[in-house]
Amino acid sequence: MPAEYWNAVSWERWREPQRTTDLEGAAVPTVIRDGAAVWWEADGHGPPLLMIQGLGYPADMWWRLLPALTPRFRTIRFDNRGAGRTGICPPGPHTMEALAADAAAVLDAAGEFSAHVLGVSMGGVVAQEFALACPERTRSLVLGCTHPGPPDSVQPSVDALAMLGQRSRMTLAEAIEASIPFIYAPDTPRERIDEDVAVRLANPTDPVGYELQLRGIVAHGGTGSRLPRVSVPTLVLHGSVDRLVPPGNAAVLGRLIPGSRVELLDGASHLFFTDRPERTQELLLGFYDRGLIC
Repeated sequence: MPAEYWNAVSWERWREPQRTTDLEGAAVPTVIRDGAAVWWEADGHGPPLLMIQGLGYPADMWWRLLPALTPRFRTIRFDNRGAGRTGICPPGPHTMEALAADAAAVLDAAGEFSAHVLGVSMGGVVAQEFALACPERTRSLVLGCTHPGPPDSVQPSVDALAMLGQRSRMTLAEAIEASIPFIYAPDTPRERIDEDVAVRLANPTDPVGYELQLRGIVAHGGTGSRLPRVSVPTLVLHGSVDRLVPPGNAAVLGRLIPGSRVELLDGASHLFFTDRPERTQELLLGFYDRGLIC
């Protein structure tokens, strides 16, 4: 929609969750914050686990981990502004701080004051901003395939940056295909990759929404100088052959966050939870089993 439309609308900062309907007419929850109708859902019983996905990914991409997590947690997932069912929002970069505030609004809408927080890739940067802005709402932190942003992060290769910049000019199917060498391990079966592709295409992200998220990442000033303030138990996960976010970022995060634990998944790339799903579940549940499920 044009900018003048958004300028004419007075959005409340926080509102009770609004109900919309899916294609079958069933009610689904959204929460309105700063011009975005953020789609979210929750399943399971137990301590709340707030799950934040990466650049252009809908919440559905948690599907491989949910069978292990939902029996033990109330898993709260949402489509970031710009992605999936939340869709295109007001113009301008979707900043990491804004996405973290959306995450807090989703937590409010779900009726939870605090939660364990799990974020991957861009969602890991959002999770860092959430933990720094809302320390009292963060029970523990898991950061996957992510980085602290400039000036502390290890930068991707020129090829990876070029791929990211070109994706918004491709169809979603083309963009996914172009990204495969950068985000999946060479030994990951094509059938497993195609399962992920089908999940992403079911609730696709508009190229404009992708571009707004990417602009938010580029504009982000970084968390490195603030990360020593994080005091909750923290696990850093990263694939050892990640071509999109270099694995050296895991060591940087481990150094900056006091008491954090770093685990590299051998032979896994960016989507380590697809490349090594069993090992990912083992590391996550082991982390939570050490007295953290509360």
